[in-house]
Amino acid sequence: MPFGVNMVAPVIIKFGTEEQKQRYLPRILTGEDWWCQGYSEPGAGSDLASLKTRAVRDGDDYIINGQKTWTTLGQFADKIFCLVRTSTEGKPQQGISFVLVDINTPGIEMRPIKLIEGGFEVNEVFFTDVRVPVANLVGEENMGWTIAKYLLGHERTNIAGVGASSEALNQLKALARKVKRNGAPLAQDPLFAAKVAEVEIDLEAMRLTNLRMLFGSSDAQGSVSSMLKIKGTEIQQAIQELRMELAGYYQGVLPTELSPEVLGHSFGSDARQAFMYGRAATIYGGSNEVQKNIIAKAVLGL
Repeated sequence: MPFGVNMVAPVIIKFGTEEQKQRYLPRILTGEDWWCQGYSEPGAGSDLASLKTRAVRDGDDYIINGQKTWTTLGQFADKIFCLVRTSTEGKPQQGISFVLVDINTPGIEMRPIKLIEGGFEVNEVFFTDVRVPVANLVGEENMGWTIAKYLLGHERTNIAGVGASSEALNQLKALARKVKRNGAPLAQDPLFAAKVAEVEIDLEAMRLTNLRMLFGSSDAQGSVSSMLKIKGTEIQQAIQELRMELAGYYQGVLPTELSPEVLGHSFGSDARQAFMYGRAATIYGGSNEVQKNIIAKAVLGL
């Protein structure tokens, strides 16, 4: 049997009715629908359970009012899956529901947020008396927190970015063999080489942890995904810092009218943008500080 054949377990769609699966999944696969995530709010980021966007039942509809923020690529989306508050009784987590919303529904406004590196990848979304069919509720009412935690586990595993970091590190090493410092390749500089080796060791350890999770268990939740998210984002930032150091040997990272062929090197520009955007990696998807609390609770019983 060729390597890789039947090595991966079939994907199981854990939540949603059969009707919802038949309606939405084919259009996701074909790219006809682009979804974005409506979790974070101005006052509910790391403390997501404190979200205030309300969904009030009105016959066969929910009427949604509130605001979401940091909505990644929302400007391209057709649909948004949202956490909304449907009850204020009991613990905050117990009154949250998971609802599917068409972006083109009247009452929705999408506003871009300019990031520090100059891009417009994220948005804030405003809901004003937005009517959504109750049929768009996923799972049971007030049980959305369970679904959100499940999805966040997979998101954090994905954020770890083993493949992307491996490719970025390979590119870094290849360029370090070409760029000279004091007449010798930068890759031969003991200090720079030690930094690269440290990142490479950490990346290999994370790759093995990721594989162990995937092949040893289908569970991507809890402490393991939190560990991957923490280490993965730290590795990403370490690589970005090394790329900035390497970019310095191109004599700059920003193009100027005086010397675009020198200061406008594409690697330097890309390195600057990745470094600036990458500062958010340890925050989005649940800050690394929150992930450490999850690990402490799950592993140490705190």
